[in-house]
Amino acid sequence: MDGEVIRLVDITRYYKVGTEVVKALQEVSLVIRKNEFVALMGPSGSGKSTLMNLLGCLDTPTGGQYYLNGKDVSKLNDLELAEIRNKEIGFVFQTFNLLPRLTALDNVALPQIYAGISKAKRLERAQAVIENVGLTDRGHHKPNELSGGQRQRVAIARALVNHPSIILADEPTGNLDSVTSHEIMALLEQIHDEGNTIVLVTHEEDIARHAHRIIRLMDGRISDDYVNPNIYSSRKQSVLA
Repeated sequence: MDGEVIRLVDITRYYKVGTEVVKALQEVSLVIRKNEFVALMGPSGSGKSTLMNLLGCLDTPTGGQYYLNGKDVSKLNDLELAEIRNKEIGFVFQTFNLLPRLTALDNVALPQIYAGISKAKRLERAQAVIENVGLTDRGHHKPNELSGGQRQRVAIARALVNHPSIILADEPTGNLDSVTSHEIMALLEQIHDEGNTIVLVTHEEDIARHAHRIIRLMDGRISDDYVNPNIYSSRKQSVLA
């Protein structure tokens, strides 16, 4: 299990809707290693959102085991899951989820409050991450004073601030135009190159092409799992050049 960040073993997730049982995930097993960049894809109802919620410890499975850094988190209670989320997982959402009354810097520093870090160290770390995502001069602006792309950069900085084991990005370009989407994906590639593990949920093929591995779901099962040939062909070309 060396180098593994995520291991799922026969994960199922069933929901009861009235008298019907909906099988959102059925016996899903997979391994994601440190510094992988993975895209989860699938049509509506395929189970990708359910899988994302489980990976982010926002939900628990009906059956199976979920190991995060070797620890079985599938049976933890709500308080334990909240602690895991804050320490181990950085979230990036389509709708940014920033607090409107806080500055960009304070939004980025927020997860550190729950981690018990002193104010001086919180602001120092938040400033460093804000600079890393290219917003050095925007730290004291509130979300309504920022563009959509800048708000997503703040959200990415917030996801990074606690040095998480994984970054979970749920349709991170869904509310952005094509040019800004390209910039955000370039930033995620940079973050990946710096050693971070990224799991991206998207329904857009052009966004998924940025990932190094693509996992497709259909009817609650993994239908395909492969290395992105575009990444390695472009790398080969750059080496030959």
